[in-house]
Amino acid sequence: MSGRILSHRLVPLLRTGHLARHVHNAAARTGGLLRSDGSAALRRRPWPVGANAIHNVPAVRAISFHRILPKLALKLVRLPAMFGGAVLAGAAYIQYQAAQAGSYAIDIFKRAGETAGGAASSLFQEIQNMAEQTQRGWQKTTEDVDLPEWLQKILRLNEDAQSDNGGSGGGGDGKGPKESRVGAAAAGATTAGALGYDQSDEEDLRAGRQIAEDDQMMLLTRKMIEIRNILQSVGQSNTLTLPSIVVIGSQSSGKSSVLEAIVGHEFLPKGSNMVTRRPIELTLVNTPNAQAEYGEFPALGLGKITDFSQIQRTLTDLNLAVPERDCVSDDPIQLTIYSPHVPDLSLIDLPGYIQVAGRDQPPQLKQKISDLCDKYIQPPNVILAISAADVDLANSTALRASRRVDPRGERTIGVITKMDLVDPDRGHSILSDTKYPLRLGYVGVVSRIPQTTALFSRGSGNITGAILKNENAYFSQHQSVFGPQSDVSVGVNTLRNKLMHVLEQTMASSLAGTRDAIRQELEEATYEFKVQYNDRPLSAESYLAESLDSFKHSFKAFAESFGRPQVREMLKRELDQRVMDILAQRYWNKPIEDLTVPMPELDPLSDLPKADPESLYWHRKLDASTSSLTKLGIGRLATTVVANAIQNHVDRLLTDSTFASHPYAQQQIVDACNSILNDRFFSTSDQVENCIKPYKYEIEVEDPEWSKGRENVSKVLKDELKACESAFKHVEDSVGRRKLKDVISFVDKVRKGEVVLEGDGAGGAGGFSADLLARGRESVFLRDRADIIKMRLLAVRSKQCASQKNKYYCPEVFLDVVADKLTSTAVLFLNVELLSEFYYNFPRELDMRLGRHLSDAEVERFAREDPRIRSHLDVIRRKELLELALQKIESIRQLDGRGKRGNTDRPVGAREPRSRGWNLF
Repeated sequence: MSGRILSHRLVPLLRTGHLARHVHNAAARTGGLLRSDGSAALRRRPWPVGANAIHNVPAVRAISFHRILPKLALKLVRLPAMFGGAVLAGAAYIQYQAAQAGSYAIDIFKRAGETAGGAASSLFQEIQNMAEQTQRGWQKTTEDVDLPEWLQKILRLNEDAQSDNGGSGGGGDGKGPKESRVGAAAAGATTAGALGYDQSDEEDLRAGRQIAEDDQMMLLTRKMIEIRNILQSVGQSNTLTLPSIVVIGSQSSGKSSVLEAIVGHEFLPKGSNMVTRRPIELTLVNTPNAQAEYGEFPALGLGKITDFSQIQRTLTDLNLAVPERDCVSDDPIQLTIYSPHVPDLSLIDLPGYIQVAGRDQPPQLKQKISDLCDKYIQPPNVILAISAADVDLANSTALRASRRVDPRGERTIGVITKMDLVDPDRGHSILSDTKYPLRLGYVGVVSRIPQTTALFSRGSGNITGAILKNENAYFSQHQSVFGPQSDVSVGVNTLRNKLMHVLEQTMASSLAGTRDAIRQELEEATYEFKVQYNDRPLSAESYLAESLDSFKHSFKAFAESFGRPQVREMLKRELDQRVMDILAQRYWNKPIEDLTVPMPELDPLSDLPKADPESLYWHRKLDASTSSLTKLGIGRLATTVVANAIQNHVDRLLTDSTFASHPYAQQQIVDACNSILNDRFFSTSDQVENCIKPYKYEIEVEDPEWSKGRENVSKVLKDELKACESAFKHVEDSVGRRKLKDVISFVDKVRKGEVVLEGDGAGGAGGFSADLLARGRESVFLRDRADIIKMRLLAVRSKQCASQKNKYYCPEVFLDVVADKLTSTAVLFLNVELLSEFYYNFPRELDMRLGRHLSDAEVERFAREDPRIRSHLDVIRRKELLELALQKIESIRQLDGRGKRGNTDRPVGAREPRSRGWNLF
């Protein structure tokens, strides 16, 4: 608050005469210093006559904020940073001890001495780390924030005082803080800027042309990865491949940490035993405008998985599915990760090399892993050889394997992990190694994910920032060794950038040959398509539609040929057999169970033509037979017969259709048929049963019906006689005519009582075995049955059975007439309730199950069940994929041409940009 402002506010108060009251209120609204000074002035000394308010200006300026702020800032600058670090470290230690106390209380008491020593060292290390990070954060703030001139003077005075005391604030390299970070910012700017990383702490020093070139490189890499995926799906040819980056390294060399640092998530399998048993083909897709990160397993069809712990569990399960007796498999796992924080890369993670197989592992495991890795590190793939810094390069298994297939080191990138575990000078010498030179060089990383057992947890988000901070903290401490002025490459960002450039250039170098190979393969596929399939287009959807239309056309023909006449004939034939069963049960002879003498019949069937017309015995027998027929359950029987007939017809249609080689479609059609029949079964059977109820109480027979029944039953009896004679002939052929005649003679004598046996002859008798006696009894039964049927045929044809008045003498004719009446009535309701409904709903159910119901994957799987169709579709798919790959290659060529034409538009005298190897053709 200035003196002029205060004077302008106090002058009106002097003129109004209320000075004391207003000054007191003003003092109450300001700070304590102003209030005490103002009140003292009013109490001790009134203003002299002729004085004005400007005399109070020095008192007001003594408490001005403009003078307080510099002093306060100076005090804050000199506040020791160690105090804040100690507080945070102490809180972290307290939280750690509290978390451990719940589950490890007994261990803590037993190891009290070790815990105390470790806690002290951990506390000291935490304090030191927090102090260093706080100091670096304060330096960053003082460099980035535009401070007022007076505060800069104070800070410069402080720095001058420190340098007078012998301190060095230049970081050891003679450069200021801002200048010392220029190299690091430039090293990671290309990748971070192209991928949209957070660069709030780095300056993008690239020119506009450099950004455009990096963006074009990203686009080219993505397009070539798309071409590579297309060619992988085509397969069958080693020439149709584009390179990938194959990651190899020993177990515990940090291979998984490097990949997770590139992706930014922990997603690879972890475990004490050998967990990675299958190659993991990892495709990273940069999605700059996406908000979520997710992964997909294309071969499994699990959809988008946003939880990377679920991806880790899935990978673990897929790897552990390999039997322990094999331990490794060459069947790859395909995984695609979409994220705005990853570069466009194609990586293959392989099982780590081992030196000695474990007790529970096969002895040939070491050789199996070596052979699997050798399969993938062949040209044109790029090799990412992972080695730990604390292991001599001469003992690096990854480098030895790469030298076998790449002796000149032209396609090998060396990655040295765990750089923080060795002395900085030794780390520098490893990265600049000339004993094992690599044309693509070495990159040192500290990709270890920082542990968060302190105050705050990391959570499930992206861990790239935490890894980079941890890594930058180490390399920033050794600027003279790993700084921008050094000749070595360090950092995960640098590794990302190198991988993108190397993959793009390697793919570009092999793209011209791949284009020629694609053209040759396309010509062969086109020729095969023309010669074998006459250029006939085919798709899974069209094949399914044609098959379904053909089947429905066959079903329509069946529906037109299977109507009421066919149902009547079929049902009457079934009831005729039931009539024969009733006659055999109540009138004809029974099977011979043993060799005992049978009881004589009081009223044999041979006496029926001469029996009394009013005989209750024969009346009751016919009434009981009629009741058995009418109460047989005609509704259920008739519905079952028709439903079975429909199912059999549908099965025959399936056998004769293209669905014969498609089990899934067959099951769907059968299920559709059964579903409709089951829905209509009970209602139809109830309707039929209700309509035949009158016949259960009284049956009226007309003369034409009797005549028709007489003719029909004669045919049925003749068929039954033929069946008996055929069965007898079969037994005779199996036993022998002579032997069977002797057995039959023996059985007849026993049944007549001419031969007395002890027992029932179950163990054999008369020199015949038990089996032969059983055949003899069966033959006697069939002979007697044939004689009875012949006798009844003569009776049916006699004049006695010509009239319905003698129905008790002719039970066969009457039962046939009843069966015909039941058939005629049942057919009416079967046609309405079952057939018509089935013919209407079945085609629609087929459309529902095999049309709209199937997904694209199910339609494709259906079509490929037929080997001929599968071959046809494979040729068409191969041809289309090759055309698509060739089209994408031409688009890359056009993009490359536009890039070169764009370079010609630069101003005269402009500097030629650095070549990136985009001249693909």
